[in-house]
Amino acid sequence: MTDPTRNEEVPETGHDDEVQSEFEMTPDLMRDLGHRTVELLVKRLHGLPEESAWDGDFRKSLEAVLLEEPPEEGSAPDEVIERVAQEVLPYAIRLDHPRCFSFVPSAPTWPGILADFIASGYNFNVCTWLVASGPSQLELVVIDWFRRWVGYPDGAGGLLTSGGSAAALNAFVAAREAAGNPERPTVYMSDQSHSAQIRSARIVGVRPECIRTVPIDGTLRLDMDALARAVADDRAAGFCPMVVCANAGATGNGAIDPLVEMADFCESEGIWLHTDASYGGFAMLTAEGRKLLEGIERSDSIALDGHKWLFQPYEVGGLLVKDLRTLENTFSVQHDALQDTIWGENHPNFSDRGLQLSRGFRALKIWMSIQTFGVAAFRRAVSRSMELAARAGEQVRESSILELLAPVSLGIVCFRINPADTPIDEEDLHEVNRTVLARMLWEDRAMMSSTVVENRFSLRLCIINHNTTWNDVSETLRFIEQTGREQLAR
Repeated sequence: MTDPTRNEEVPETGHDDEVQSEFEMTPDLMRDLGHRTVELLVKRLHGLPEESAWDGDFRKSLEAVLLEEPPEEGSAPDEVIERVAQEVLPYAIRLDHPRCFSFVPSAPTWPGILADFIASGYNFNVCTWLVASGPSQLELVVIDWFRRWVGYPDGAGGLLTSGGSAAALNAFVAAREAAGNPERPTVYMSDQSHSAQIRSARIVGVRPECIRTVPIDGTLRLDMDALARAVADDRAAGFCPMVVCANAGATGNGAIDPLVEMADFCESEGIWLHTDASYGGFAMLTAEGRKLLEGIERSDSIALDGHKWLFQPYEVGGLLVKDLRTLENTFSVQHDALQDTIWGENHPNFSDRGLQLSRGFRALKIWMSIQTFGVAAFRRAVSRSMELAARAGEQVRESSILELLAPVSLGIVCFRINPADTPIDEEDLHEVNRTVLARMLWEDRAMMSSTVVENRFSLRLCIINHNTTWNDVSETLRFIEQTGREQLAR
């Protein structure tokens, strides 16, 4: 039998201790495959502006190509790479495209991409100090960068997670423990909050009917009077208010809740304050962002996503807590099979800070990116995103056919087609805007998603790609205006 990865004869069977692993590849072949992979990625990245921001296909079409029994014998690895490149990789949203304004895009740096390659090759498990002391120390460094950026004191800390959802779940477990595992817990958030907060509340045992949706004010921020009434009513009814969730950049519209007032309230009521800064948190790198997010440092926990506005590949989120002991008191569990990992004093084990034991080396991509470019480059990139969003908001205001539906916040612009000189009922406006969105998907290089702002269907631009230019934004808006006029004329 010939092994396609080594081009040499290997025994069919046998018990020879000298037989090599069937997964072994020669160094030359490994280098060749690495070069092919790098070339594939470089070609893709430099060709992105000429591609559309989205491509996809229906399930039946993809099943016809990909649904098959696993092969009993392998194929040439370069053929496998080519098949993936042709049959799998093209059919997805291109989140790093300069005209991808949908959801929350992600445009990773090349050092971050290489870091993931290196981390995979070394196959680290950043669970305990004994198993990965170097990677653990680097994660401590990155977490300390985050701590200082958000203004947390010494004694604060945390860990890197897969994303904001995992960060929220870890935070809610710690909050439950800090509250004494109450029997009738309640959780509070605005209707602008991310679904990750709802899922986390349910997972830690909060009944669905005890997850309170607090009304918002005229600027899409949580209404403090409504929050105070909800908490008072729940206490009177025998419930235990456990967590209040604040938005530091709501995913739908970028809204920032009144963080200072919420911190005052939670401190006076003895309630854990969790701030979801997964989208907007790294605006703290800029002077404007620090002003907008004033009070975030008073939160008991903060969720951050490095694969958003810190320009890293998926998956790298983070959880910071003001008092690191709240995590370690919650997640530190003795385990006989891990007893050898207790090595020396004051050597932290990240498995004692969160739900994961098997953990990848997430810190490397952040560290390599920042070491390569410096924090100032990231600060400028975040600032440019906010400047482009503000400029887009001005273009919407100046348009005779577009209407701004929410204040421009961070990098998000919410608007719709609604001509000032032609009254149109809401149902027709809804249909016009949905049609324009669909036409963009199929006809234009850009991609945009939608949201709901105070019960009104809204088009939504999320501008956080470091490669996006004003020309990308303005041409997208012009396409929307032109297509909107065509739809209105029908």
